[in-house]
Amino acid sequence: MRALDSTDLTLDPGTFTAIMGPSGSGKTTLLNCLLGLDKPDSGAILVGGTDITSLHETDLARLRRSRLGVVFQSYNLIPALTAADNISLPLRLGGERIDEAAVKRLADAVGVGAFLGHRPAELSGGQQQRVAFARALIADPELVVADEPTGALDTASAQAVLGLLRSIVRDIGQQVLMVTHDPVAASTADRVLFMADGRWQGEMRGATAAQIAGALPDLGRSL
Repeated sequence: MRALDSTDLTLDPGTFTAIMGPSGSGKTTLLNCLLGLDKPDSGAILVGGTDITSLHETDLARLRRSRLGVVFQSYNLIPALTAADNISLPLRLGGERIDEAAVKRLADAVGVGAFLGHRPAELSGGQQQRVAFARALIADPELVVADEPTGALDTASAQAVLGLLRSIVRDIGQQVLMVTHDPVAASTADRVLFMADGRWQGEMRGATAAQIAGALPDLGRSL
């Protein structure tokens, strides 16, 4: 069985797409291919016209820093760095000048402007995830990829993070791709794609959480 099979996907600017599917459906493999961590046996992966399957590792690392913003369930913040330094880390790694005023504006926009001097251990889970979002946005990426961004959060923090995702799509035209197991989180997206056995099984647009939850048992046959 192929991990991914005929998984054509086009993402447009200013859109919010969610992917759902059971464990082992191919969601993680798809994200790994999109981020250049795995290489497909055939096909192409285009980021702004660049086929990343043909890039060497150094160029891939540069592309991830500058053109892809990634948010993980576990935040992946550097414990020894302050929130401000975590946010600006992609710029530092790329040898770019740090605009502290821009870091502050972005931190204010995601609701952690008052905590820039704090280290991750001094922040709540929701605050850490907001710092992670700011880090993902600091380089003005073409695509933000969010892997289970609300999975480790309480209900209130999860709703705040989903509102943040929705706002960056609405207000700045950001392109967002989110993998989630949560129908409530998926209902925040414009489009929900369902995956099973490495293949697309169907999609919904403008669906409620109840409608999405009702579709999940049908995965494995066309929705």
